[in-house]
Amino acid sequence: MATIARLAPAKVNLFLHVGPIEADGYHPLASLVAFAEVGDRLSVERADRLSLTVTGPFAGALEGEGDNLALRAVRALGAVAGIDEPGLRIVLDKQLPVAAGLGGGSSDAGAVLKLARDALGLPFDDAALAEIAAGLGADGPMCLHARAAWAEGRGDVLTFERRLPPLPTLLVNPGVPSSTGAVYRAFDACSQGQADRPAPPTDWSVPSVIDWLATRRNDLQSPAVALAPAIGEALAATAGLPGARLTRMSGSGATVFALFDSPAVAATAERELSALHPDWWVRATVIR
Repeated sequence: MATIARLAPAKVNLFLHVGPIEADGYHPLASLVAFAEVGDRLSVERADRLSLTVTGPFAGALEGEGDNLALRAVRALGAVAGIDEPGLRIVLDKQLPVAAGLGGGSSDAGAVLKLARDALGLPFDDAALAEIAAGLGADGPMCLHARAAWAEGRGDVLTFERRLPPLPTLLVNPGVPSSTGAVYRAFDACSQGQADRPAPPTDWSVPSVIDWLATRRNDLQSPAVALAPAIGEALAATAGLPGARLTRMSGSGATVFALFDSPAVAATAERELSALHPDWWVRATVIR
């Protein structure tokens, strides 16, 4: 069988409202998530045994992680299908920073679940795969579908949003990891958020959506910046770019994003910021 491949797109939390920790140890949240045109690249082909090779600029960050989410996803799929060890050779081209607030691991898992299903000829639709992805983490189902959605509950209650327009975006990571657990602990220590889902915008044009998003927030941004001041530096540098309409952190960090009125302005911002900070990961893209 020929090799088949799929993009595992970066997830962006356009806003993230977080409530106080509940008795089960989880935080309720409300978010509008969308997916970028940049991400990791997964490829799969049939083989005698299951294996994973990691390449790309951020492969080194996964060294020693012998059982990452991509392998766990394929093994979980095999368990549901009654296959002890799926015979697949997986290659993960790691283009996204690790611990970056972009859902990279969950997106890798979602992409490889679809590839493994197709390579093995299994009769599972995306809804069935989403159930498997849910066992890998709260972001699993949203990253499996990789569609714009309102996310509530632990992030697993999804309402797909078809009206979101393509948003010209700059993604910026200052090269520091951000631990989700540490950020939530800092949030619990100093913040009282609320998992409120706002009413949607009345006008879904790009300028109006950006104006509407500007009235929302990311409740994890302040605790993340306190733990990693480089995130604050990235926010300030990105906000100062010509044409940047809104700058915010995604997820629990450390990646921040800026929204623009056009892809051309975002591309110009990429060149400018990359020249100022050549050690940062900077990508102009579209999220949709």
